Amino acid sequence: MSATGDEAIGAWDAAGLNRFDETVGAPPAPEPYDPLRLCVFATIALITCVLGPIALAVFAGIAIGGYARARRAGLLRSKCKLGDTRNVLAYLIVLEVLALAAVPVWVSLWIGLWS
Repeated sequence: MSATGDEAIGAWDAAGLNRFDETVGAPPAPEPYDPLRLCVFATIALITCVLGPIALAVFAGIAIGGYARARRAGLLRSKCKLGDTRNVLAYLIVLEVLALAAVPVWVSLWIGLWS
């Protein structure tokens, strides 16, 4: 009579598994988490606070260039929540237009504060 699947598994000796092999050595310790993104976000927020809509226009312009180049290279879906790169480009163009329209207002407010 042949052994069923459960009997065959029960008869298998797993005593040699999960042992430390001194010839291999210990695995390297994982590096601690580096919250670099948080530093980048804080720096972008600082630049935006200081330069206002000028910073938004610059960042949106860089993003438009990057997404346009990626779309020409074949990227149709982005990891951005908007998904389709056409939606992302439309969103960035709206930001760019609003930022450029806000620059004269922002400059006039700063001139008014300092005069």
